[in-house]
Amino acid sequence: MLKIGITGGIGSGKSTVSKIFELLGVPVYYADDRAKDILVRDAVLAAQVKEHFGAAVYDEQGALNRKYLGNIVFNDKAKLDLLNSLVHPATIRDSEQWAQQQQAPYVLKEAALLFETESFHYLDKIIGVSAPQPLRIHRVMKRDNVSRNDVLARMYKQLDEVIKMRLCDYVIHNDEQQMVIPQVLALHNTLLQLATQS
Repeated sequence: MLKIGITGGIGSGKSTVSKIFELLGVPVYYADDRAKDILVRDAVLAAQVKEHFGAAVYDEQGALNRKYLGNIVFNDKAKLDLLNSLVHPATIRDSEQWAQQQQAPYVLKEAALLFETESFHYLDKIIGVSAPQPLRIHRVMKRDNVSRNDVLARMYKQLDEVIKMRLCDYVIHNDEQQMVIPQVLALHNTLLQLATQS
């Protein structure tokens, strides 16, 4: 089975593209969603997070106080790096276990930080989803109800879009100029052929 990554900058539409692959029967691992689950489900990881960020990160029922944690890490790069160094290895382990349980020619792992976290080493190919920066900013402002400066602050924490797309094996253009579904269908056929050859 091939393990394919799908990545792109914030607002590029990688989740939307992933949903189209899902409609074609491709299992998709959504790394951000799973990471939130792992932060609660993985007792060892939860203990490490409490140790470094304080017991208030979890409420009395054991639920993650995401807003509290976000306020700590998004204003301090060293603390964000520390959190990522705890969460990313656990997410990689979880995605590897998940992939082994799937029955498909290939699976997708959707994650914004495939290159930044070195998790691309565990994947066979990478798909990039690309969109112009003004469009990405507009999408995120509308989706998250945040200011332009908030979106730019998040973008600056990610690898430059141009560099990211150069590192990818395939690129889907989600620029509202080219139709996305035909691009996904063509790439799906390419990946199915690749899976039969491996």
